[in-house]
Amino acid sequence: MSEPAPVMVNGFDGTRAADLPPEASELIARREAALGGAYRLFYEQPVELVRGAGVFLYDSAGRSYLDAYNNVPSVGHSHPHVTEAVARQLATLNTHTRYLTDGVVRYAERLLATHTLSGPGQAMFTCTGSEAVDLALRVARQYTGGTGVIVTANAYHGVTAATAELSPSLGPNVPLGPHVRTVPAPAAGVNFSAAVAWAIADLARHGVRLAAFLADSLFSSDGVLPDPAGFLAPVAETVRGAGGLYIADEVQAGFWRTGTHMWGYQRHGITPDIVTMGKPMGNGLPIAGIAASRDVLAEFGRTTRYFNTFGGNPVCVAAASAVLDVLETEGLPANAAATGGYLRDSASRLAAGSPVLGSVRGAGLYLGIDVIDPATGAPSGDLAAAVVNGMRGHRVLISATGPRGSVLKVRPPLPFGREHADQFLAVLSDVLADLPG
Repeated sequence: MSEPAPVMVNGFDGTRAADLPPEASELIARREAALGGAYRLFYEQPVELVRGAGVFLYDSAGRSYLDAYNNVPSVGHSHPHVTEAVARQLATLNTHTRYLTDGVVRYAERLLATHTLSGPGQAMFTCTGSEAVDLALRVARQYTGGTGVIVTANAYHGVTAATAELSPSLGPNVPLGPHVRTVPAPAAGVNFSAAVAWAIADLARHGVRLAAFLADSLFSSDGVLPDPAGFLAPVAETVRGAGGLYIADEVQAGFWRTGTHMWGYQRHGITPDIVTMGKPMGNGLPIAGIAASRDVLAEFGRTTRYFNTFGGNPVCVAAASAVLDVLETEGLPANAAATGGYLRDSASRLAAGSPVLGSVRGAGLYLGIDVIDPATGAPSGDLAAAVVNGMRGHRVLISATGPRGSVLKVRPPLPFGREHADQFLAVLSDVLADLPG
């Protein structure tokens, strides 16, 4: 069965701006005039934010919103330790990696110690996750001599020219590259390893040598598909047997998001060839990068000059180092596991009594909750949008994901505790009760 066309989820309809309060309508008009139409806003009624602290965001009227969505400020909005480290470094020095500085070396050493690579590893730094994936592709193609890449059917891996063409979730107006093959997302009834083997064979039939298989370790854009832990291990063997590299995209799953492991690939017992990192790395500051074994990087390092003006700059490295400090000292991994388990179990009980909610899946503080049409049992993007916007009306922020936009995406900052989970669950229950029909 063919996959449905990817859809835009949780987007603001600009034609309804006149229905908003005058101040919001005016700001939206100015925004569109200044930034253009390619930018998108969340929610039927966008939120104007002015401040963040911990797991809460605050609008221009001072109202608080429980943030159950943003993983970029992974250790909490405006964390004081991160803020102080950034301010101190910014007041001291900010330059680039062509000068010798101790901070980026110490951070790389700390970061590499958390990874499980095949032998000693090395790190390279960028500003964004898209750049990190782009760099990983360059390395993989040089190492293997191939160009073919395999991704899942609704994957998202970035917005550069190279990464957009292997991000089917961006929709039909962003065509995939001729060297890209997609496989169905891992789900019941799908032989995932066999699908990857078929894609490898199809590339070969068209004269395309495999460079890499690339996967978000939680399959976030495909609908949050984390289980069973370990199912990706045979895929890595299949890919390597065909001469390709396994690239673990940890932009979503990394930095203890799953609660049990620092990196999502470690849940699957995989030793990846390249790991890409981003989003939560600097708690909101632009730092991202890759980690790979020295063997994989050796030829690239010998023959290719790489420089990123802002990648790995001292201020962003200070933020990233402070994030590791907080993860190590404030018990956030244990909280992600405990609160995530509580939230998943409680949401499952709520779903069991609701005709609208289906399967609840998750690992740590990353949950996907299916939304279904009670009349047909089919996934419903419209009902999911109604839930997302209903919760926004109660000042709890989530979003949706999946090829139909029918999966509630719950991905809060890691300090999200049991009391916040209870607030989330109470609001979700109220919103479900208020749905028409």
